[in-house]
Amino acid sequence: MSPDHVLVRTEGHAGYLTLNRPEALNALSHAMVLRIDEALTAWEQDPAVETVVIAGAGERGLCAGGDIRSIHEDARTGGTASADFWRDEYRLNARIARYPKPYVALMDGIVMGGGVGISAHGTVRIVTDRSRVAMPETGIGFVPDVGGTYLLSLAPGELGTHLALTGTAVGAADALLCGLADHHVPAAQLPELAAALAHTSVHEALARYVREPAPGGLAAAREWIDPCYAADDVEEILRRLKGTGIPAAEEAAATLETKSPTALKVTLAALRRARRLGPLERVLEQEYRVSCAALSSPDLVEGIRAQVIDKDRSPKWSPSSLAEVGEAEVERFFAPLGARELRLAAAGFPQEVPW
Repeated sequence: MSPDHVLVRTEGHAGYLTLNRPEALNALSHAMVLRIDEALTAWEQDPAVETVVIAGAGERGLCAGGDIRSIHEDARTGGTASADFWRDEYRLNARIARYPKPYVALMDGIVMGGGVGISAHGTVRIVTDRSRVAMPETGIGFVPDVGGTYLLSLAPGELGTHLALTGTAVGAADALLCGLADHHVPAAQLPELAAALAHTSVHEALARYVREPAPGGLAAAREWIDPCYAADDVEEILRRLKGTGIPAAEEAAATLETKSPTALKVTLAALRRARRLGPLERVLEQEYRVSCAALSSPDLVEGIRAQVIDKDRSPKWSPSSLAEVGEAEVERFFAPLGARELRLAAAGFPQEVPW
């Protein structure tokens, strides 16, 4: 990695992190994760740094997620680099959530997958009129990670289930409704806000720039989202969506039918379990199990191939139907990893609880 892929600087009493890989929509590499963590370590002990601000270079977005081309190659060849990457990435996600200083995430433009992990666990999450926030993993045969199942399990009603299964991207108002962000600032004023944070408190800067976003659509859609996605299995969710007679619900059903059947079932199970696990750290430990299991799933390789490598948008999932994905296959994704477990308590996080 070029050291310029994460720009690190201080000004006034703020430390600034800028993901600087705009040609790849600021996709995260392992080295970038380690560089962010290194900066956070230095600033945590530096009394001159009172606030941390993270943003993305370019006009397209904060971060489109992890470098899935690298993950594709790793999964295709049976490598372990992705598991090492996720271990450090998830530790970083947990660290951001517990960081002792204000961590301000400027969630402008595209914020997906790993981009959610480095922003939506922060102290102050700011979206703009250009924001498109999503966890689109089921479309590549994967499952929401980076604490995504934790965040989405806390969304009102079944909004999180809808977003996790369909991978739908939401704008500012809906991100606020779902608890993925805290404030809306017009994109044109984001540079002024970022500059102000070097010399004023976070509270004063927010008071100056926060505005009401344009209305979203999810609040009204809860009339069908909540009852449909409250079902205990994906087949029943599909049946309910198709039976509503509501075009938006039928469109959601059609979207689900394009996703990996295995990823859909594992995602639903992960969300339901996340609600019972408690703190973020426990959910990240579960996500690590699921992500490592996905490396040996044919759908991850095929999904990335279809969406990113060959771009034919026609993945051939295996199994190809929900009916073929049995309970034992779903449970495989949650199997203990033994010595390879991610144990965040060992890094100073809250004490582990029994599984």
